[in-house]
Amino acid sequence: MKTKLHTLALAMAMTSPTLFAADLNSVDFHGYFRSGVGVSSDGSLEQYQKNKVGRLGNESDTYGEIELGSEVYKKDDVSFYVDSMISMVSDGSNDSESTVNNDAEFGLRQLNLQVKGLVPGDPNAVIWGGKRYYQRHDLHIIDTKYWNISGSGAGIENVAFGPGAVSVAWIRGDNNDIDYRVDNDNNLNINYLDARYAGWKPWTGAWTEFGIDYAMPNPTSKQKEYGGLYNAENGVMLTGEISQDMWKGSSNKTVLQYATKGLAQNMISQGGGWYDAWHNTEEATGYRVINTGLIPITEKFSLNHVLTWGSADKITQDTDKSRLLSLVGRAQYQFTNYVRGIGEVGGFYQKDDNHDGSHYKQGGEKYTVALALADGPAFMSRPELRVFASYLNDSENGKSFKDNTANNTWNFGVQVEAWW
Repeated sequence: MKTKLHTLALAMAMTSPTLFAADLNSVDFHGYFRSGVGVSSDGSLEQYQKNKVGRLGNESDTYGEIELGSEVYKKDDVSFYVDSMISMVSDGSNDSESTVNNDAEFGLRQLNLQVKGLVPGDPNAVIWGGKRYYQRHDLHIIDTKYWNISGSGAGIENVAFGPGAVSVAWIRGDNNDIDYRVDNDNNLNINYLDARYAGWKPWTGAWTEFGIDYAMPNPTSKQKEYGGLYNAENGVMLTGEISQDMWKGSSNKTVLQYATKGLAQNMISQGGGWYDAWHNTEEATGYRVINTGLIPITEKFSLNHVLTWGSADKITQDTDKSRLLSLVGRAQYQFTNYVRGIGEVGGFYQKDDNHDGSHYKQGGEKYTVALALADGPAFMSRPELRVFASYLNDSENGKSFKDNTANNTWNFGVQVEAWW
């Protein structure tokens, strides 16, 4: 959905008229936010492994993104589009929150130029440069982007080739403060080469996407002399996925991923492609299988699930094997066009086998019920306001709650989530 933000565009143009050579009415306004108030059985709302047991009734922050974009040039089939986004995150505990007291963090998430119409015979191809969210793949109910190579870069995307389209990008994603032994110059430059092919349909109702991400740590001469963690090696992540439309609007997707070196830990951390330069990962390998789907059982009742099985070997100098199993399901019943009931159940088990024969186990469950108001009956319709209650349980390590004195707790609260 694109909302024309006339008043804001006019105000910004008055502040700096040269910023708006295009028609003021062409400013696109997008965004996302979540916020609310919550309490646990012992203090403020407690968050527990939301990427593995589910996010409903398990988020304690206030987070927002504001995106402004405009087609600043258009002639014949050629267009230049400028996109921008800022973000804010805080714990939502105070009326006045700023960076002065570290109550809130603000970030520049996107600032890029996208050019269409310059690839001969391909009006949908885009040449781009700048900072952006790059073709992120999302699992909403666990707030995880399993394929996410975002940052500053450049590339060309959606170039028609056969039954699909090719995208190629160079993106920078540095690791900061990787070595506690060094006070200065301990940020490691890492460059990603990303290539994707999307759109091939092997049969009716199915579509696919395949990609390779090649991460290249690029230390300075001084860092090479220092060695240690700066000796990180090039790593690769392969991704293939197939999606299928099914009966009565249902859909299903299966994802297969394989990764090496500093990218291998993503397979058991629910990461999307960040490079681990904090550990020795010279021999690290891993794979992940994800299945997710939406099933409308009736016109009023629907189910959504995310199943993850991940495996990684030698992701640290002390770890031999790591395994993750996570399953989250969300059910939704629509009482009226605007009122719905929601239930979410999630659990996970994770085990690390160490070289010395010891083991580290993690595991837990979450059960949430909520009553919500939304702007329509679709499963993903937003905005949505929820009143919720959640039960959280740490079944392995214990004492994760109530200032590390209990293995379970209750959360109660109200949350709003919206995107536009």
